Amino acid sequence: MGAIRAEFLKLKRSLSWTVVALLPLMAVATGVGNTIVSGQQLGDGWHTLWMRVVVFYGLFPLAVGVAVLASLVWRAEHQGGNWNALMGRSTSGLTVVAAKTAVLAVLATALQAVLVIGVIVAGKVVFGLPGFLPPRYLLVSAVIVVACLPVAALQSALSMLMRSFAAPVAVALVGAIAGVLALMLGPDVLSTALPYGLVGQATQLGTGVFADDGTVSAAAVAVPVAAALVLTAVVVAGAAAVLERRDIG
Repeated sequence: MGAIRAEFLKLKRSLSWTVVALLPLMAVATGVGNTIVSGQQLGDGWHTLWMRVVVFYGLFPLAVGVAVLASLVWRAEHQGGNWNALMGRSTSGLTVVAAKTAVLAVLATALQAVLVIGVIVAGKVVFGLPGFLPPRYLLVSAVIVVACLPVAALQSALSMLMRSFAAPVAVALVGAIAGVLALMLGPDVLSTALPYGLVGQATQLGTGVFADDGTVSAAAVAVPVAAALVLTAVVVAGAAAVLERRDIG
């Protein structure tokens, strides 16, 4: 618990919160702006607004945003003699990797919370939509957060291995492109097995875009959640094993 507490303390002076605030709000602003400029009405109310904000956000910006957060979370360890201090730690590699992943999970949750709040504010204030955001999109939001976990774990591992801040982010961009191709061209199993594709799959849930059937059923929720948990466990275990074998220097 000490490692996790230390990581959360680092967040107080981190630029991560700036990313958490700006990225989803930019997605909301883009969706709202496109709707206003195009002059197209929100034909299906909240559903249309959700699609215009979340669909593109889940294809590229979200994965890249998680990658930026992972680079920020590991940046301190690559400065000065901090890496040598990390290698001389008394805690296990699994504890360190799990703590970093836990921090990224909290940040991913915050990202989605800001997005949902932004969509609600835009729907009520800008478009005057009646009622409230349908509860199924709150469930979808929870699925999106869980689907972010394997990407967070993988990007954390890459940021652990690479001193460069930008290199892991570039990998995430390539991964996001591969994820989009998997969603468009491949079978569901391909996008489900690819962390970046899984994020895209989760953000399309209930929209009817790509291979999604437009429903939020128990099976549609269970598959990405189960896949995300398995992938996260595998990546965290692998990253911990690699960290245990890393040398000082």
